[in-house]
Amino acid sequence: MNELIADVLVVGGGMAAGWAAISAAKTGARVVIADKGFMGTSGVTAPAGPNHWWVPPQQDLRRSAVERRLETAFGLADPVWMERIIDITWRSIPEIAPWYPFAGDGKGGTFRSGLRGPEYLRALRQYATKLGVIILDQHPVLELLARQDGSIGGVAGYDRLNDRPWNARTGAVILATGGCAFQSGLLGSYNNTGDGYLMGVEAGAELSGMEFCVSYSISPAWLSTRTLPYTGARYFNAEGQLLSIPGWDKPREYLCKLADAFRTGPVYADLHEAPVGLPAVIREIQPATVAAFERRGLDMFQDRFEVKLFGEGTIRGIGGLRIIDDVCATAVPGLFAAGDAATREHIAGATSGGGAQNAAWALSSGVLSGTGAAREAKKRRKALDQCEKLKPLGGAGLRPSDTIKTVDNKAAIQTAQNEILDLDKALWRNETKLRSSASLLDAAWSEIRNNLQGKDLDAVSARETAAMVATARWCNASALVRKESRGMHVREDYSQQSPEYQSHIITGGLDKITSYLEKPRIAEIVS
Repeated sequence: MNELIADVLVVGGGMAAGWAAISAAKTGARVVIADKGFMGTSGVTAPAGPNHWWVPPQQDLRRSAVERRLETAFGLADPVWMERIIDITWRSIPEIAPWYPFAGDGKGGTFRSGLRGPEYLRALRQYATKLGVIILDQHPVLELLARQDGSIGGVAGYDRLNDRPWNARTGAVILATGGCAFQSGLLGSYNNTGDGYLMGVEAGAELSGMEFCVSYSISPAWLSTRTLPYTGARYFNAEGQLLSIPGWDKPREYLCKLADAFRTGPVYADLHEAPVGLPAVIREIQPATVAAFERRGLDMFQDRFEVKLFGEGTIRGIGGLRIIDDVCATAVPGLFAAGDAATREHIAGATSGGGAQNAAWALSSGVLSGTGAAREAKKRRKALDQCEKLKPLGGAGLRPSDTIKTVDNKAAIQTAQNEILDLDKALWRNETKLRSSASLLDAAWSEIRNNLQGKDLDAVSARETAAMVATARWCNASALVRKESRGMHVREDYSQQSPEYQSHIITGGLDKITSYLEKPRIAEIVS
């Protein structure tokens, strides 16, 4: 077994993980990154062209940016957090200049707000390596390890390259594992299966905002790409009739009208009215988008093509691990969260932050968690050398509670997809549908928890299955408790926004899930 010692271990390999590792290493901490895939190509940033919330340090501009965002947050965002995220983003991006080829802005300056995903992650990898960060590619983490006092003291996983288990003793752990798209086919999201949520809750952490997971990406039907080209799209049915679909400025109406159209047959997009300058720059901004059409011999701006909605879950949604302070610590000592693994409610409220706010959150929460984890690890450095026995915390998929039996992983994943991503169940929620989904998801979870055990490399897929079903249960439970319509979360049976629910829904638990309204605390056992 390969054993490591580190002050800070970052789980994940995307944007948030990169910035977390860099931030911790800058303090002098010994830092390790453990990624499921290859840091630089795995995750949703790699094939993207992430824009950032990029606001110059002028009081009036930043105040205006915060106020505009608060208008779409539906009372659940924090302007202090917003200002902090804007400032950290502004100060951090220039740091990668030695490794990233920034372009000019056409005015004699440098364009820094939008970056090309592959080169961005390559720059973060090079920056981290320069600071002495050890990067473990193809080293999925399967579970957290706890000290006798309950604090997090390490991780255990499987080394795909050498086909063997590995573990690490650490002063602190940062979960930057991304969100969960339930393997919907969303570009870059296949390994974003909610692993961090599962590991965090197993350790005693809670989640927040999981009901805000109703987000979809429009793409060609044969392959998920990026949504930028669709800002000026017109949509047609199979008979060539123009469909009345609202613009992107009305996201709820846009999604609902598209969902109605898909019920009656295939839908086709026409991009003739895309922004004039877009065809000339799309290859540079989002090269993966262009490639999908070229392989089919299509001109995306001239040819009409069939489209589909790909579920984005908590990747473009809001929810994640609840953080309790300004350095992104969870309630579990020694455990931190960043990026899509952490709740984004502080800056997004009840609606997705889109590319700009979401990217800024990934960067800034990475920076903050790295600072916090390094500070925590400094307190624990002496304990690392004492070889205290650590307790493994992983359950479902690793240590079944009953007799080991064959479990149909595909069927379990399909249940999670059906109950969370189905357009009718997501866009038109009500008590009956949510209770029905809870029953099906609970049954899937019980089978996984009681009978599923993955050995060696198979443990990775077993844990992914468990994490997706668990995440679906938490999303559904949160939606049940929020008895109102607010932002991305809409209920047919509670169609109005209620002042009573202007607070966060906190969710936790594994076999028995508890969700409650944070203020005042109104607990409800939902499964």
